[in-house]
Amino acid sequence: MDSQNQSGNNAQEKRQGEATPPTPGAPTWKQVWLDRAIVGMVRGLQFGAETLGRTTPLRERIVAAYDRRLRRDYERTMAAGALPVAIARQRLYMALAILHTMDRAMAQNLLGAATMRGALNIIARTILMPQSEDTAKKRFTSAYGAIPPSAMVISPGKACNLHCPGCYADSGSTREKLDWETFNRIVWEARQLWGMRFFGISGGEPLAYRDKGRGVLDIAEEHRDCFFMMYTNGTLITEDVARRMEAVGNITPAISVEGMKESTDARRGNGVFDRVVEAMGYLRQYRVPFGISTTATRDNYQELLSDTVMDFFFGRMGALYGWLFHYMPIGRSITLEMMPTPQQRVWMLNRMWELVGQRHYFLADFWNSGTLVDGCISAGGRGGYLYIDWNGAVSPCVFVPYSPVNIHDVYAQNKTLNDVWAEPFFARIRDWQQAYNPGSGAAGHHPNGNLLRPCIIRDHHAEFQRMLAEFEPEPTDENARAALLDPAYHEGLEQFDRELAELVDPIWVSEYTKQP
Repeated sequence: MDSQNQSGNNAQEKRQGEATPPTPGAPTWKQVWLDRAIVGMVRGLQFGAETLGRTTPLRERIVAAYDRRLRRDYERTMAAGALPVAIARQRLYMALAILHTMDRAMAQNLLGAATMRGALNIIARTILMPQSEDTAKKRFTSAYGAIPPSAMVISPGKACNLHCPGCYADSGSTREKLDWETFNRIVWEARQLWGMRFFGISGGEPLAYRDKGRGVLDIAEEHRDCFFMMYTNGTLITEDVARRMEAVGNITPAISVEGMKESTDARRGNGVFDRVVEAMGYLRQYRVPFGISTTATRDNYQELLSDTVMDFFFGRMGALYGWLFHYMPIGRSITLEMMPTPQQRVWMLNRMWELVGQRHYFLADFWNSGTLVDGCISAGGRGGYLYIDWNGAVSPCVFVPYSPVNIHDVYAQNKTLNDVWAEPFFARIRDWQQAYNPGSGAAGHHPNGNLLRPCIIRDHHAEFQRMLAEFEPEPTDENARAALLDPAYHEGLEQFDRELAELVDPIWVSEYTKQP
């Protein structure tokens, strides 16, 4: 039993932090001084960044210098034999993509003053006020022998104004939602106990969420020292909403598309593509950074990664990042027939790295980018993330609809997110992650550590079934309950796993375990 499991059994003795967000009191002189210093630092950094964006020759020289530095670091990594060649190369590609994305954002004036100020505020507070974040992380590590989760995805409401086939959340016209106090407490507590600064907001449609007159933009405004990425269908982003996002300054929408107009409207409804384009126009007008979120199926996978789609959204519309998700057989109208085949998955792997490496697009695939993060990051493993839905069910991952604990019960028992993290089901997944892949590239020497098939529910379904049988977490909806009892469903996923292993294990051995 590793330290994660051992410490999970002692959660009651090691609980930390306040139960509820405290009522703000008068700031200390030190807090006042630091806040003033941060305001001054942010203003200076913002002026410098805006000046840099307008000064093309200087910006180009700085970007070129950092480009050379990243490449030199890669060469040193190769010389030291610290990582297998392919993994080191892909991490270089992504670092360069981030660098050149920031260059494009400044060159095209895609970052508004408030957005830049919000990002710089977080950076400045991390530099000048590291004690609270470091103390939270160090306190957690000291108590539990592990790194705390670094991110969380929260779906505060299930309601959505669209009704897309295959929706993972089975969203629609429903009132299921978290109350504002619970939503706010989750964010506050993650910040206090884990030093967390990044939150994903999903749904349902996040902009459809309201409780006590407040919504997702209010949660971002409430927590200025955090940054929020919102997965949205884009149809509720009006000019007023875009203006409010720019004013808040610490939220970015990842807008769902299925490709170009025909494909997007076929799944999402007539006219949706045009409304998305209109929304992106508003975001660009108010210089709110945004990206795209796509779901690859057996039918659209090539279109999503085509030059036509990439050039339109990254080039013409101004998207700064892209997320590629593979259709998962969960949620509404479950079918294995929409899943990309193993052969299609390998094609997407190669095409994604071509776009990242050659075009410098900041593009990540939730499955095929496992080499960047040493594999599966569900259940809060390796500084990964947890997922909380509109009913308070806490799951290891957005795509794993089985929950061992509900946040409402946790708070009713005067417990905290630390107790959630220590749940035995989550600890078992983290144990599997560590056994499958020791991390930091060491998987190249491990017989089972293939980072091209890192997913516990999709790529190792038989193992996941054993975990479900052992811990009996509650299905989060009736679709997940039906899948649990469907032998054909499990047989289909296990067959997929066998075919995927036969295809990518030789690729892993020949291309990803090679040392310099």
